[in-house]
Amino acid sequence: MVLTPESGPLESQIHRAIRERVLAGQLAAGDRLPSSRALARALGVARSTIVLAYDRLRAEGFLDARAGSATRVASLPAPPLHGHNAPPPSPASGSPDIVPDALRPGLPDLASFPHAAWARCLGVRARAGRLIDLGYGGRAAGAPELRTAILSHVRATRGVVATPDQVVIVPSIRTAVEAIARIVLSAAADPVAWVEEPGYIPIHTILKTAGARLVPLPCDNDGMDVTHAPGPPPRLICVTPSHQYPTGADMSLRRRLAVLAHAHASGAVVLEDDYDSEFQYDTRPVAALQGIDRTGSIAYLGTFSKILAPGLRVAYAVLPPRLVAPVTDFLSGRGIAVPIHLQLALADFITDGHLRAHIRRMNTLYAERMAGAVAALHRHCATVLIPGPGTGGLQLAARFTDPTRNDRTIARRLWSQGLGVRPLSDYHLGPAQPGLLLGIASATPEAMDRAARVIRACL
Repeated sequence: MVLTPESGPLESQIHRAIRERVLAGQLAAGDRLPSSRALARALGVARSTIVLAYDRLRAEGFLDARAGSATRVASLPAPPLHGHNAPPPSPASGSPDIVPDALRPGLPDLASFPHAAWARCLGVRARAGRLIDLGYGGRAAGAPELRTAILSHVRATRGVVATPDQVVIVPSIRTAVEAIARIVLSAAADPVAWVEEPGYIPIHTILKTAGARLVPLPCDNDGMDVTHAPGPPPRLICVTPSHQYPTGADMSLRRRLAVLAHAHASGAVVLEDDYDSEFQYDTRPVAALQGIDRTGSIAYLGTFSKILAPGLRVAYAVLPPRLVAPVTDFLSGRGIAVPIHLQLALADFITDGHLRAHIRRMNTLYAERMAGAVAALHRHCATVLIPGPGTGGLQLAARFTDPTRNDRTIARRLWSQGLGVRPLSDYHLGPAQPGLLLGIASATPEAMDRAARVIRACL
């Protein structure tokens, strides 16, 4: 294992090196790893660096460790083989009402937007526009500066493995989903798309518009289960593995490898929507599914709508090489692009460290607000609501203790009280266990306490 300064944080390099050896079979189940002290001495790094890397690998399911015993490689199902033997892909019912923003899921705390740093970056690029940036040509996939900056960010924080040429800039994740779906499904005899149940219904609507036949697969505390998927193989598999929407579950490593195995066997493209996984409150974020893919199956999708603000209208896709040109052609043919000065300002914002600092600051703030939301619901609504653990993200799912309640009716009553919660039934294609989805990003402890009292009174 060779560590180099240009390859990123030492902990991330060690994490990646061990993970790669496990996935390649060079470290087998039950193999004993060196103690943190011994490996730190061998590599010439601080023991705390090894401890952090081991902790991250344990959280992701690659390692087992018990108090007083050695750290060993966990027992895992066989990973997908290298290469791709399957042929490559050929090129809802939500509530319509306008709802208030208080407790509305999916919105970051806009009051905490880093106005000063963003204004400086935007001002510099607006005042010093280069002629090459003001024309039409050569930038359908996005500004190279932003593509490189985004890849550097997701490589360090999410374990993504790619080159800048695989990054495409889009106005929204929905845009990327539409482009990929139309390309992949256009020539499919049976355009099957596996989706999460419950899941993000707007994405389902885009898939259906693109001609997909949706097959919902159930999600539990380990994420989507593809073990007993019915019917013919999929052409698309849509997942939110690092923070399932809306339940908040993290997909287990066993389930992740099963998704990759199915994608490899069928030649499917996996749409990995990593919409807000930067925000984790009880552990370090689990690495992206894309980082353990060895078959070129993953289209990794991210957005700045949750990190910064939805009004920026900037998202990105890290694509398998075979999809880059078709997706870029799709975007340019429809005139879909993010303004160049905005892209360059965002590249500077990332490169200068402002994004990293903002995420660190907001992670602390959101952790406090999530803990306050869970505590307030336990304090005031324990007999009527069962909140989730609230370990990450900007929203919290809470199930009704009485499954006969109509969550859509209750949500409308709460909207009239100024609370923009969503009914959990809106996220199901089939029968649902009713409940509410609450946004926590702007909910101060005092505001959440008042909201919990309103919810209790309504219920």
